[in-house]
Amino acid sequence: MARFGLHGSKMLAVELAGETIRALNGSMVAYDGEMAFKRQGMTGGEGLRGAIRRRVAGEGMTLMEITGKGTVFLASNATEITLVELAGDTLLVESESLLALDGRLQTGVQFIGLRGMGTGQGLATTKVEGQGTVAILSDGPAIALEVSPGAPLCVDPHAYVAHRGQLQQDVVTDVNWRTVLGQGSGESVQFRYQGHGLVYVQPAERGGILEI
Repeated sequence: MARFGLHGSKMLAVELAGETIRALNGSMVAYDGEMAFKRQGMTGGEGLRGAIRRRVAGEGMTLMEITGKGTVFLASNATEITLVELAGDTLLVESESLLALDGRLQTGVQFIGLRGMGTGQGLATTKVEGQGTVAILSDGPAIALEVSPGAPLCVDPHAYVAHRGQLQQDVVTDVNWRTVLGQGSGESVQFRYQGHGLVYVQPAERGGILEI
């Protein structure tokens, strides 16, 4: 089994003993031992049907396969890295926040409709499922917020990174500070999660205040 570990908070080290992982294309910064790198091309390891679904949904992801014996070091623009262990469950993550994953894990497209329209990220997000490790990226250290039945969680869409568990997601609006001050007529968009699971958020926003 590939062993994922962090060197600091912005460098991922993966020890391989003949296994294969998938990683963001161009994220390799160093390696020792013997490694083979193979770009997955337009299919992203999901086959032609998966590639078509991503194109239709506006969800882009360019990964490469890394196979070998030794240690490979991965990073992306000095961005913070968080390791998520999956044990047969599913992680939904923005494709831009996916750094690497165990080669045994399956990826696909999860259509999300209004959430993507509101954030400009497209109509879908990336689904990762199975058993293994996923390395996700965030602008600043990511934190995992727990959602429990009867206690919904609202998240700024620009701070959202990923979520897992038995969660229902919908879009809600709330009056923002510019409306209160009479400087705007829109309403801010938030994601609301209900059920049981974890939502990963970052301490920075991808864009400015979002209005509809």
